[in-house]
Amino acid sequence: MPPASQPRRRVTIPDVARHAGVGQATAARVLGGYGSASAATRERVLASAAELGYSTNAVARSMISGRTDTLGVVVADVENAYFARAVRGVADVAGKAGLQAVLANSDEDSAKEKAAVQLFIERRVDGLVVAPAATDDEHLARAVSAGIPVVLLDRVVTGAALDTVVVDNRGAVKSAVTRFTDAGHTRIAVITSAMPGDDGTRLAPGADIWTTTERVTGYRQALRAAGIPRSAELIRHTGYDRAWARSAVLELMTSADRPTALFTTDNVATLGTLDALLDLDARIPGDVSVIGFDDAEWTTLIRPRLSVVSQPVQELGGLAADILIRRINGTAARPRRHTLHTTYIDRESTGPAPARVRRLRAPSDSSPGADAASR
Repeated sequence: MPPASQPRRRVTIPDVARHAGVGQATAARVLGGYGSASAATRERVLASAAELGYSTNAVARSMISGRTDTLGVVVADVENAYFARAVRGVADVAGKAGLQAVLANSDEDSAKEKAAVQLFIERRVDGLVVAPAATDDEHLARAVSAGIPVVLLDRVVTGAALDTVVVDNRGAVKSAVTRFTDAGHTRIAVITSAMPGDDGTRLAPGADIWTTTERVTGYRQALRAAGIPRSAELIRHTGYDRAWARSAVLELMTSADRPTALFTTDNVATLGTLDALLDLDARIPGDVSVIGFDDAEWTTLIRPRLSVVSQPVQELGGLAADILIRRINGTAARPRRHTLHTTYIDRESTGPAPARVRRLRAPSDSSPGADAASR
């Protein structure tokens, strides 16, 4: 086996200058894209750089120009279809402006989010798009103080004077749940991926609380408008975890007074819900009607096709990037909240309330609540 080759020494500006027969300052101006040089000198320096394989040091260039042409993006989970599409929107708009988007996952962990923001500050990114998991804004304020503008995506940090891009969560859910009440449903449950607190009823700290609160408020408003008393047992906070959502739905759907309609506030909750309903051999919408928040591609591949609240996800990401770029360039107005509207898509998973509620039984290997209890 031949010995491994040694890494090639990095080509430097002095190397290019010697090869081109010019001074280091001249080579630096040409390669850094600042100052002046004759056309002949510029051509000679660039030709030498290409021949030697010189690559620009972005950090060094940023010290001269004040720009790295990069945007930092911090989201909960890029494997989640919602965030994948939002990041695509950010990257598309950034690319058209000659910027690169650099991604970090927070996994809904505020410590990870803060570490990612700090790393981006140290890397001197030109701006940050953050889907916050943390309710405090000290780390975001630190970025702004360092000259790095911040735009929040999908979630609100109360009290932070930052541009924020969201959808009308409250109005969207109120409209969707009203479709249940109009169809005669009175036992309507909501499954949300917000983290429960220690006692299982309070919400744990997290910036996604605002989004969840808005959606649950919309649910409650729809019930109030229909004259249906709300029930705490029908609101299940299941954590950002598909298995936990599945356990919650198994418990709900095997109770004596089970719901006949389920609203899920995000893709993770929707997947856990459908998983449970499959285990229960529940008929959709014969036994239970289902509406999910967000129109993932798979929602039209299952049978029956899922009725959903569709968000303009890619547009959200694109708008966040556009606002951020304008702020980087010093052309943005005062920070404010930008709200986009959703669209309800009626498919096959909703129907009238059943005249007779069929009792559902969990399979023997799926004890309701077991997964959650083991956590």
